[in-house]
Amino acid sequence: MTTVLWILAVLLVLVGIAGTVLPALPGTALVFAGLVIAAWTDDFARVGGWTIAALGLLTTASFAVDFAASALGAKRVGASRAAVIGAALGTIAGIPFGIAGLLVGPFLGAAIGELASAPDIVQAGKVGVGAWLGFFLGTIVKLALAFAMVGLFAVAYFL
Repeated sequence: MTTVLWILAVLLVLVGIAGTVLPALPGTALVFAGLVIAAWTDDFARVGGWTIAALGLLTTASFAVDFAASALGAKRVGASRAAVIGAALGTIAGIPFGIAGLLVGPFLGAAIGELASAPDIVQAGKVGVGAWLGFFLGTIVKLALAFAMVGLFAVAYFL
């Protein structure tokens, strides 16, 4: 039974790491689940409650990054409030459309929001690019958080 749990834990972590980049997978949540199962197989002897709590905080931080990244990217280039809201909504709306939706959603949401606020196509384009860059950088941060989670678990488990 222990072997099956370890295989499940490793699979969840691997799918979770992929999920930080791929749409429709709750990446860091899957990493967290895999690491909790791995700790559980050892009755939390090597990886205790404090480590699990820290992993939970990193997971929560990744969700905050997910929702804020596009909006902050748009705001950085002088976006209106409508564009910032549009970037966040575009990111959420893009999720069901896979990678294409995640590439286009933040851009379109921010650009449409900016156009609704002020009809300047050049500024709307800048805001859209800013939102997309924010989303891209947010994905990199989420990936870094997922690897930090694995690293923290490894340190707790092996040291």
